[in-house]
This record gives sequence, C-alpha cells and structure tokens, in this order.
Amino acid sequence: MTERTVLHDLQKAAGGKIIDFHGWDMPVQFTSIATEHQSVRTAAGLFDLGHMGRLHVQGTGSLRFLERRVCRPLADMASGAVRYGLVLADDGTVEDDVLVSREGPDAWHVVVNASNKDKVLTLWRDGLGGDVVVRDLSAEQAMVAVQGPQALSHLSAIGLDGTGMKYYSFRDVTWHGTTVRLSRTGYTGEDGYECFMPAVRAAELWQALAGRGVALCGLGSRDTLRLEAGMPLYGNELDRAHTPVEAGLGFAVNKQGGFIGDTIVLEQLAKGPARKLVGIRMCDKRVPRSRYPILVGGTAAGEVTSGTLSPTLGAAIGMAYVSAAHASDGTRVQVDIRGTTCDADIVKLPFYKRAKAQ
Repeated sequence: MTERTVLHDLQKAAGGKIIDFHGWDMPVQFTSIATEHQSVRTAAGLFDLGHMGRLHVQGTGSLRFLERRVCRPLADMASGAVRYGLVLADDGTVEDDVLVSREGPDAWHVVVNASNKDKVLTLWRDGLGGDVVVRDLSAEQAMVAVQGPQALSHLSAIGLDGTGMKYYSFRDVTWHGTTVRLSRTGYTGEDGYECFMPAVRAAELWQALAGRGVALCGLGSRDTLRLEAGMPLYGNELDRAHTPVEAGLGFAVNKQGGFIGDTIVLEQLAKGPARKLVGIRMCDKRVPRSRYPILVGGTAAGEVTSGTLSPTLGAAIGMAYVSAAHASDGTRVQVDIRGTTCDADIVKLPFYKRAKAQ
C-alpha cells in the first residue's frame, strides 16, 4: 500500500495527476509539465515534498557522528547554515545525497531522499553511541517548497519573511502561532525556499500560497527543472555504482578524509576518475532516456542517466556517464535511441543558470 502526504487530498481535489513514486502517492502534474516548469522559471511554483525524509541528529557526539557519515566538512558550519552532502558506502559509492542544517553546536536537521530514508536510518542507528540520538521527524513535520523569482514576495505576503537570508541558510519564523522554518535552498535552479512546519499546519500554509496564485507543481516539472540546472538525482546520476567524484561533486568531499568510503574517493580526486558525468545536447529533438548507450566511433563509451526535451531551451538534453577520454566539452558522440544512432555533443553543465542570488 502506498503512503500519502498530509496534502494528498488537497492536491487530488486540485486536479493533481497522482502516480506511485517510490511507494508514495504523489502528483506528477496539475496542468502540464511544461506550464508548471515555466511558472517556476518566470514566477513561482509550489511543491509538496512531504515524501522526503526529515531526520534530527542531536548530542555531544553529533558532529563527529555526522562527519564520519557525510563526506562533506561540517565543523565550520555556523548555526543557521545549510550544506549539501552525500552519504557513502565503504567503496565510495553513493548511498544518498542529503541536506544538512546546523541548528546549534550539537543539533542537526538532515533531509534525505524518500527512497533512502529507511536505509539511512538503519545505517545510522547501527552506529549510534550514547552521545548521539537520531530521530525520524518525517511523520510530524511537513515539507513544501516555493521556487521561482517571485518566491520571496509570495512568502512575505503571507507573513513568512525571508528577506536578507543568505543562500543555503535557514531561519525559523513564527507564523500564526506556529514555527515555520524557511530554508533558502531548492532543486530547480531558481531562487526559492523549502518550508518545514508541523504536519497539522501544512494544509493551511499550502492553501495560503495557492490562494495567492502560486502555481501548483508536480514531480514532472521538478525533474525537468533540476535536469536543466544540472542537478543529479538519486537513482539516476547517483547510486551504488558511482562516486561523488565521478558525478562532478568533488566540492562536497572533505579533502582531509575521515568519512566512510574516503580511500577510493580521495584517490579519484588525486588521479581523476575513469568516467565522468557530463551534459549532452542532442543535434535533433529525439530525447535521450535513461540507460541509452553512448557511442564514440561505434564503440560503447558510456550511458545516459537522465533526459528530457528542455522547456527553456527547446532542445533535447540529458546527462550521461562517459569515459574520461571522451568527456571534454564539444566532443561529438552518438546516442543509441532504440537502435538508431543519433548525434549529440558533450556540453558543460548546467544547461541553465539563473542570475546569482544576492
């Protein structure tokens, strides 16, 4: 039986097309993927992220615990800071990618992917000592995102003022007698805020934003937006077959080591990986799909991980892992699309980049 977020009934009543997403009933779209995509690029979109996992890590040993289990440095984070990181296996491949927020010296909030929440909980609880407590907040805490250039104005208009917040920081705001956390992060390539609040207040917040005309958005546009922005997705670009270095995420690696999987990852940082995640832009509008082979001179050179017809660019784009020898920008490759070889060019990621946030 699939699970449902606290906003399921509201979304279904609003015309959301519901699909099974990793065991959750989630809307893939409300109007059309292209329309919702453009709403986020030009105005603002509202996403239910209640399927994501929210964990709380607390205790005097919490920093040491997390720096062993998340490959990015965390000790220099100030309270109120948010940082992207990855949870790795012993072989350096990716168990999950996460957002870590520092609430205080010994308290942390961690967002994990829906499909990996139980796995991460099991991995972390197996290594707990008496000075660390890990709690699953997912059922009691809702999560929605407001993304797009008008996100701040819409949130401010309902009493959630994020003015002056730095990118990748959070602020706790009192809203109608409850605490809502605004986290200036997102997965769309636009400025925006992820909002955390008690699950029992989520419908009120959702309706307040929808009532202002913020476009309701589903998983379909979230995927096309993140692909244009060159952001990896667990299960596509990130998995137990690839490392952060191969995925171009070396910035999220603690160069001093000390984390699970550090031997292989640090070696790849020093010597370079044998394969790399790249962007591909098709020479026609045939869309590359996950697992389509990449060829160079008729020889296998890699594999597509994600693809779409970009609403912003009007071009067929994708991401793929290719051998390092063929990963340079401008390299002409072929994609085997159901037996037909189609030309494509290796291009620099991201495909789309907004003006830098202030």
